Parts: sequence; structure tokens; C-alpha cells
Amino acid sequence: MIITLKDGSKKEYDHAMSVIDIASDISEGLARMACAGEMDGQAVDLRTVVDSDCELSILTFQDEGGKAAFRHTASHIMAQAIKRLYPDAKLAIGPSVSDGFYYDIDREIPLTAEDLEKIEAEMKKIVKEGLPLERFELPREEAIAFMKEKEEPYKVELIEDLPKDAVISFYRQGEFTDLCAGPHLMTTKPVKAFKLTSLAGAYWRGSEKNKMLTRIYGTAFTKKADLEEHLARIEEAKKRDHRKLGKELGLFMMRDEGPGFPFFLPKGMVLKNTLLDYWREIHTKAGYVEISTPIMLSRHLWETSGHWDHYKENMYTTVIDEQDFAIKPMNCPGGILAYQSEPRSYRDLPLRMGELGLVHRHEKSGQLHGLMRVRCFTQDDAHIFMTPDQIRDEIKGVASLIDQVYSLFGFKYHVELSTRPEDSMGSDEDWEMATEALRGALDDLGLDYVVNEGDGAFYGPKIDFHLEDSIGRTWQCGTIQLDFQLPLRFELEYIGADGEKHRPIMIHRVAFGSIERFIGILIEHFAGAFPTWLSPIQVRVLAISDKYMDYGKKVLAELQEAGIRADMDTRAEKIGYKIREARLEKIPYMLVVGAKEEEEGLVSVRSRFLGDEGQKDLGGFITAIKEEIKSREIREVKAEEQK
Repeated sequence: MIITLKDGSKKEYDHAMSVIDIASDISEGLARMACAGEMDGQAVDLRTVVDSDCELSILTFQDEGGKAAFRHTASHIMAQAIKRLYPDAKLAIGPSVSDGFYYDIDREIPLTAEDLEKIEAEMKKIVKEGLPLERFELPREEAIAFMKEKEEPYKVELIEDLPKDAVISFYRQGEFTDLCAGPHLMTTKPVKAFKLTSLAGAYWRGSEKNKMLTRIYGTAFTKKADLEEHLARIEEAKKRDHRKLGKELGLFMMRDEGPGFPFFLPKGMVLKNTLLDYWREIHTKAGYVEISTPIMLSRHLWETSGHWDHYKENMYTTVIDEQDFAIKPMNCPGGILAYQSEPRSYRDLPLRMGELGLVHRHEKSGQLHGLMRVRCFTQDDAHIFMTPDQIRDEIKGVASLIDQVYSLFGFKYHVELSTRPEDSMGSDEDWEMATEALRGALDDLGLDYVVNEGDGAFYGPKIDFHLEDSIGRTWQCGTIQLDFQLPLRFELEYIGADGEKHRPIMIHRVAFGSIERFIGILIEHFAGAFPTWLSPIQVRVLAISDKYMDYGKKVLAELQEAGIRADMDTRAEKIGYKIREARLEKIPYMLVVGAKEEEEGLVSVRSRFLGDEGQKDLGGFITAIKEEIKSREIREVKAEEQK
């Protein structure tokens, strides 16, 4: 048999071999690091026997598939430890996830944070035992009987949902057996660097109608140093949590009276409006026109767009004059009606219509998370209507605009191109043209990208932008989607150069995504210490004592006259206390005034960036800060000022 490896090289064997044996034949070092295999695109165990020609990759912890097998094994070790300590606990599901693993547990006396230390100690024993993981299969009825005997009702329910002719796989390690498709490590021994990180509530199968279970989260690495680095990043993320900082900085609040509906407070509105002013500025320069469409539209529109049939469970609906209406979950149907407001010619295209549209989507209460997952948000949509030969240039224009936005805030990002899914609409020719237009635009721009085969929208291929924040987390924000279907469903037209009617092609795109979510990301990225141009308060004036309050007010008036967002701390507190408070509020500049400053018409400048900058002429300071604001410069924050 001939085995084609990941690098294209080939290995020939005259007998069947396991994946781990093939790894050993390639390199003993590779075999030591191997976590799983990938055979003809399918993840497999290292113990899987290869007996025919195939493409084979040996997956280590550096590969996503290898990481998943490693952490999935860690979740089984945790489940085994829980069953040893709490035999009455019932197991639900325990997969690996992007940065670790979890297991959902049902117990009459719920597990608490105090139990995690005991579970970790038992896990260490299981790792030390080096238990082999053995895979075996049972017919469906035997599998049900097996799990009923073990008194695991959640496992029984999962098996009962499978087809009658399904063969069910299990993994055994010591006295513990779990229902699982795998793959897993060979033994428990390599899982030495792990940590149980938190508990949360989780409905069985994600449905609010089902029982609430306890979800225990953990993570695992091959090296202790990598685990410690990850845990330090988690601690840093907690300090940067936008919900905590949003409250401390007076930016926004959430109330029980409106779950998932954020309230922006005065400082938060300054931040939001500054972002929206920037959005309008760059879109005007890029040739967009701005529109605003109604927040509520009739059922007929949503039926034509397909949302009524495919998205209704996420929509808020009502009845007006005996007609069904829906609050918009997306802006595109309204944008289409704006396109239809007058006859269009090829000379009008491309037509770039931007909209800061307020949309509402019904998210489950358990999925709500500060500004990151809400039920009401402003989407910075734009819909571009164009001819087929304009696609490539328009995609390049949008990609350049998104690059401009992310670069401004100091975000690195990577790009993914998602192609036609199995469940899609439209002709092969349309899809091929659209996909090649996206690919060509990315190539023209010199952007590296990963292709996600079959992950496009049902109506067209798309490009997604995943930005990386200052502590290495990635967020999917910008999207460019090509759409042939809505112009067809709404019978959009333009008159071509030939005098005939033609159908335009449509781009859906966002740069920020959700303004609210982007603000949440910015809060965490900058840890609340926004660049000066974005800070709700840019300068705070601090008088050393009441005697210099009048001079302080004069300084404040000059700052405000120059268009700088400034305020003054007039409390009868010591200057050291006022400075500490301003630092906690992440204000970029403090201007301290006392006798010497008043005498000489100066200000003592203290900044987040350099600390004590000494005395400066007020006019010179105003000129410098106005230039910093105009250029939207991001200055590095001094280490002690970050505390």
C-alpha cells in the first residue's frame, strides 16, 4: 500500500500498519509528539490500522486536530475523576473546544468551585496510572443496554437518537468507559499540564426547556510553561473584561428590565459617536452614500427575502392593523427597497449604500454576554450594487477599507475565503465567477488567506476577517459576502449600455460588524485606556487647591474652546488622590495647576504615555494634542500607568 504524507512524499508498505507505527517509521520524535492521525481528511486514532492506499497526516499538538484529541482525552480523564469521587454524578457531553475542554455534569448536589481542586488531584492520579485508552464498538441496542446498566440516562438518550443500524463506539480507560467517537491519545500519561478553570450552568442540549447541568471548563497543554502562559492570559483577560471596565468607566450598563439590550451612558455615547463619526468620514471618502431604513417592516418583505421561513425563530414579530410585521434582524431587505426607489442605469453603478442600522435578534438568555452577544445592536452595513465586471474592484475596495479600520486600532488580522456549501442556491457558473472574483481580489491585494471549503453562505461565497487583539485572542468582525440570490428574489434591475434590463450583483459587507460588539472588543484590547482621539474624556484639569480653581477653570475653558473633551475635578480632595482617580479612569492627560503655573501661564502635564512631562505652555499643549487627535495616533502606554 502507498501512503501519501502531508508534505506530498510517499511511503510504501507491504502489510497493514497502525498510524502510530507509521509515525515511528517516519521519525521516533514524531511518534513521541503524535496525538492523532488524519486519514483521507478524517480524524483517526493513532491505533487505527491502515490497510490500503490513503493520504495520511500525523497530527501533533501544533495541529488543531491533534490539540482536539489531546484535550478530548483530558475531558475523559476529568469525567473519570468525577465518577471516582462522586459515583452518583451523571455524565452528559464532554468535548474539546477552541481553548480547552468541558464536561456537563448532572448531580443532585451540584458541584462547586471548591470541588475543582479535588477533581484535579484525582486527575493527576489517573494521568500517573498511564491508563491505555481502548476503543470498542457495540450495536445500538447493546449500547443502550450497556449505558442503562451504568445508569447514564444522558448517554442513553444520545444513543437512542442515532439510526437503528448505527454502530456505536466507546472508549475505555481503566474502570471508566464513555460513549465517544474519538479520536483519543494512546494513554492518559501525556496529559500532565492541565487546569480546571471555571464552572457554569448549561442547559442539556442547549434548550431552556431541559434541565440545567453544571459545566466544568478546563484546559490542557503538553508543557507546563505553555499552560502557565495560557492561565496568565486568562487572568489578563479577566482584568480587561469589558463588562467590568464598562461599569468602572461609566460607559454602558445592562439591566434586568432589558436583558440583552445595552444602555449606553454619557461617556459611552461619546465613545460610540466618535466611532460613528469616523465611520461616516471614511465611507464618504470611499464613495458611499448613507441611508436609513425602518426598524419594522411587513411580513411580505421578510417572506420575499427568505427570513420569514429560515430565520423567524430569531425575529421579534408583532401585528399592526391585522398584518404581521417583524422588527428587522438584518438591514439588507430595507437596503434593497432603497435601491428600488428609482430606475437604475449602468451609469449609476457601482452604488454603495451604507447604513448604521439598528437590528434586533432573539438570542437565548444563556448566550447573552455583555456587549459581545446582545439582542439589539447597530450593524455598520453597506450594500453595494454592481455589474459583474465591477465585482473584483469593489471587493478590493472593501478589503482595503476594512484593512484601514483594523490598522488604525493596531489589530493584526487573518483572512478566510469560504466557498460554496452543499445547501446553496444559484448556478455553477455564478458560483465559480463569484468565488474567482473574491480569490482574485485577495491575490491582487497580496493578502494571505485560508480557504474554508463549503463554508460560504447559501446565497454566495464570502470573505471573513478575523482580528487579533493585544492579548492574542481572535474575533471575527469584518465580512464581505457576494449575493446573486436577493437581487433575483426582489427582481432588481438596471438598464445596461445595450439598453436592455440586467440584474445587478450585490455585496453585503460590514467593517466593525456590530458597533456594540466592536466597542466591547476595543475596551478589552486597550484595557479601557483608549487612544486620545477615542477617549470620552481627553484631558482632566486638576487644581492643587481651591486657591487655583479659577485658573483651572480658565484652562478648562480654553481646552473646550479648542474642541478638546475636557473636564475638571473640583472636589476638595488632595492632588495625589485626584491623580490616582484620573489614572483609574484611564484619562490620557492630566493638567495640574498651582501657584507657579498660574504665575507663568503654564500647565504641568501628566500623561498615560510618559508620566510626568513637566511644565508646558498651554497653547503649545493644545496644538500638540489637537494634532494627536487629528492623526488618530496610538501612543504606547507607560507600564506603571497601566496598573
